[in-house]
Amino acid sequence: MSDKPKKLLIVEDDPGLQGQLRWSFEGFEIEVAADRNAALAQLRRFEPSVVTLDLGLPPDPGGTSEGFATLKEILALAPDTKVIVVTGHNDRNNAVRAIGLGAYDFYEKPIDPDLLNLVLERAVRLFHLEQQNRQLEEQHAAMPLEGLVAASPEMLKVCRSIEKLAPTNVSTLLLGESGTGKEVLVKALHGLSDRSDKRLVAINCAAIPENLLESELFGYEKGAFTGAAKTTPGKIEHADGGVLFLDEIGDLPLPLQAKLLRFLQERVVERVGGRRVIEVDVRVVCATHQNLSEQIKEGRFREDLYYRINEATIIVPPLRDRQGDAVVLARTFLQHFIQELNLPAREFSKTALEAIESYSWPGNVRELENRVKRALVMADEMQITPEDLELEDLDIEVTPFNLRVVREEAECKAVLRALSHTDNNVSRTAEMLGVTRPTLYNLVRKFNIEI
Repeated sequence: MSDKPKKLLIVEDDPGLQGQLRWSFEGFEIEVAADRNAALAQLRRFEPSVVTLDLGLPPDPGGTSEGFATLKEILALAPDTKVIVVTGHNDRNNAVRAIGLGAYDFYEKPIDPDLLNLVLERAVRLFHLEQQNRQLEEQHAAMPLEGLVAASPEMLKVCRSIEKLAPTNVSTLLLGESGTGKEVLVKALHGLSDRSDKRLVAINCAAIPENLLESELFGYEKGAFTGAAKTTPGKIEHADGGVLFLDEIGDLPLPLQAKLLRFLQERVVERVGGRRVIEVDVRVVCATHQNLSEQIKEGRFREDLYYRINEATIIVPPLRDRQGDAVVLARTFLQHFIQELNLPAREFSKTALEAIESYSWPGNVRELENRVKRALVMADEMQITPEDLELEDLDIEVTPFNLRVVREEAECKAVLRALSHTDNNVSRTAEMLGVTRPTLYNLVRKFNIEI
């Protein structure tokens, strides 16, 4: 943890003591504040690990009321920050009260920098340990299925579907854009199934030339074609007892669709050039980014095959439609690549996180992973910026965190929508919103809405 920044905020109104403390602690990044307002401003901007707080602050330098008020606000804004209260000699009552309010420790004047430095080092170490523990808990909470990182309601719903389908033998079809993590979900399904001790055999129907795909799937007998020097089982036979994953099933050529349909109906295969039928017990899982309904209308995909592979459908949403997942994934990838590439620890700047939230991610999770990896390698500073992610030209729309602001925005939109639906009829709008007419008039005035 020696590479983590040690940030100290000194809240002290005595200029002489400020100077003494500022130069007493090696290895700390230090900021100073002389009163409550300055302390809270520095807390938001500087985000210290540890705060030393003198209880005697103006406008009550001879008392403790302002110091305790500052302590409460610091802990309300940053509850994980370690606050060390500096008290007068033998002022145990206020020290005990401060600990009861949530202060980490106390220290009595006159100040001995060496002893106070030991307290600070212990506090900052605890701060970093707790921070590391929270990160591990968040990573565990963000992995609802083995290998899958997600926190959004949309993906948690997908995970619940995987958990329900895994113990069954239902043929499952995953639909979603490229890069959304369909293969990760298939691996999770296999791991939760009663076939987990058998093979998961995957084949990408779009990556193999059409003239080779049939022999890849069904195998071939010796001498079936030029170069067939020995009998070779296909992918379907290799998956016997396990799970066969047909990725990009929408790109399967029509002649092979007919042969695959026969296998799904009868659960037997015939190798290319062979006459013997071979029984195979596999669970079939398919995935595609194609619109199979459109392909059926255009005659490019068999409708009977569609219903065979589609006993259950899971729609995997694109990253842009997963609330909060982009940031969770970005942080997970960052930590993974820091360890994998043995690079110095870095974190995302506030503007970088806003850019990650605002970007539409047309390449989905795969694009996000690649951008984070490149940014980590190319970054010059300890914080990764939008420029490092090549997202600097985004028109970022920042969503507020303040609940009052969010609530007011939602209320304003609801009033405007209801007015548009009722053609500005006040009585019907109030009824639709479930409020009285006076309440509606108050909302209209509050948001400067013209009726």
